[in-house]
Amino acid sequence: MPHANSELITRFYTGFQRLDPQVMASCYGEDVQFSDPVFGTLHGPQATDMWRMLVRRAQDFSLTFDGVTADETTGRAHWTARYTFSQTGRTVVNSIEARFVFRDGLIVEHRDSFSLWKWAAQALGLKGYLLGWTPFMQVAIGRQARKGLDAYRASHS
Repeated sequence: MPHANSELITRFYTGFQRLDPQVMASCYGEDVQFSDPVFGTLHGPQATDMWRMLVRRAQDFSLTFDGVTADETTGRAHWTARYTFSQTGRTVVNSIEARFVFRDGLIVEHRDSFSLWKWAAQALGLKGYLLGWTPFMQVAIGRQARKGLDAYRASHS
């Protein structure tokens, strides 16, 4: 039988497939810490609001996941998101490695890893391909993402 934390990861990504941020948020501990190359580190409500924002903006979205493994304290999964990046209308296929830490039956740390350069090339086109590997461009992408999240949170509080 799969470990209960494997089932928790599966529930999280099944909720994401269904574009249901409530299910996703229910898998997180109140003090969850999320991080990825675009948003950086988010805490608690910032993380759940990020998922709500992304689900709300999703266009032509699909998600697959596999490789779910977990034990009492840690877990991992691989997931691939396919969507239209709303700011440019370009198709993105992002392959992501996720790592988790669990406490009291909930996810308390969620770290997504992927190539920001590959993402930028798909989402931003030639500019992303040529400059997406540079620290300057990566910081600019992160700032823009956080600005969007802050605006979303301000309008939904």
